[in-house]
Amino acid sequence: MITLAINPKIVKGSDVVRTLCLYFPNNPKKMYMKSILFFLTLGISSLTFGQTSEMFFNRGEAKYKLEDYRGAIEDYSQAIELNPKNVDAYNGRGKAKFKLEDYRDAIADYNKAIDINPKYADAYNNIGNLKFKQKDNQTAIVNYTKAIDINPTDALAFNNRGDAKYKMSDLRGSIKDYTKSIELNPNDANAYLNRGQAKNDLGDHVGALADFKKAQELNPTNQATFSDLGKAKLGLKDFKGAIVDLDKAIEMNPQDSHSYYDRGSAKDGLNDARGAIEDYTKAIAINPEYVGAYNDRGKARAKVENHVGAIADFSRSLEINPNQPEDYKNRGNSKNQIEDHHGAIKDLNKAIRMNPFDADAFYKRGQAKNDWENYRGAIRDYTRAINLNPQLPNAYLNRGLAELIMEQKEAGCLDLSKAGELGHLRAYDAIKKFCR
Repeated sequence: MITLAINPKIVKGSDVVRTLCLYFPNNPKKMYMKSILFFLTLGISSLTFGQTSEMFFNRGEAKYKLEDYRGAIEDYSQAIELNPKNVDAYNGRGKAKFKLEDYRDAIADYNKAIDINPKYADAYNNIGNLKFKQKDNQTAIVNYTKAIDINPTDALAFNNRGDAKYKMSDLRGSIKDYTKSIELNPNDANAYLNRGQAKNDLGDHVGALADFKKAQELNPTNQATFSDLGKAKLGLKDFKGAIVDLDKAIEMNPQDSHSYYDRGSAKDGLNDARGAIEDYTKAIAINPEYVGAYNDRGKARAKVENHVGAIADFSRSLEINPNQPEDYKNRGNSKNQIEDHHGAIKDLNKAIRMNPFDADAFYKRGQAKNDWENYRGAIRDYTRAINLNPQLPNAYLNRGLAELIMEQKEAGCLDLSKAGELGHLRAYDAIKKFCR
């Protein structure tokens, strides 16, 4: 609490501001709001009679901006007591209650504001924000739309509705809303950032990159912009460029697990598996429940022949989320590499049950059966893989070799020939050896 010994009859505004500067030398915005609050309090307390609803509302607004939400609620309530039709006070009190996570009473205040003025767009927008916070995105969209119907020039409402559509995976709908928000407010860096994220998720990495660059131009100190620039460049396979941006994002926020993860992906794209493992490990240290980081670290460990470590990563990923056929497939493959063929087949069986259209899973199970010398079973799985994807040279090659072991020379040589046609150079060596 700051106490200023000032006689209200002789006080000068410049004196108060200079005094407050001494307390907030590094936060001019806070100093400015404190000075406003001081004068508002001085004005209210110096009046024995004639205190108005507007005075308390204004002081409530100042307290809200200073994040004194309980104090703001007191002043908004006093404003309402003096004027029960003060819609702004109901709306303001609702926002302060929202900040304190008192969602039920916040909704009641927003609804009261709407009862008094059914055309009060800001209250609908705030209900939308509350429902968005509660992950009720459909109801959020309904309320943002009401706000837009009342005020079709409200850029923030379009941006907020875009956020809710994005959460519902309506990426094209979100882009449309972000675009409208940008038309109404071309200087909103967040709208460009949001639209870029939606474009990136749609695979429009070029469009995303343009939006992220514009966001950076408007707000060059936003760490999220560098993170998103790196993600877009990652999508464009500009791995070196991605690393430059992600280095900056990590420098600005060393606790950003996603930037470590994305930088690991960029390093993996440059065939730096060990560097990728280091970054995935940092991402996991920040967020021990990061499924994607365990998954990709497991794959990177498998690349450097650390299959025991890979199995541990895939297993941890499955503990967090057991509904991942890809992890069962990858763990099965690593188990096969350490000659745990039974465990490999068990994992690959589960992967295939979860996704019976994954040609690669059938191929890998065929490999495990082949290594276990179950050649008939291997041939069946290679055949299933080829039926799902006729462009798998490895499946033709290995089926051909298994057929030769089973003394099915004609079929085996035909498969080796097909593997060669699809670009598998080793197939021709096998043809020279077995098919003359």
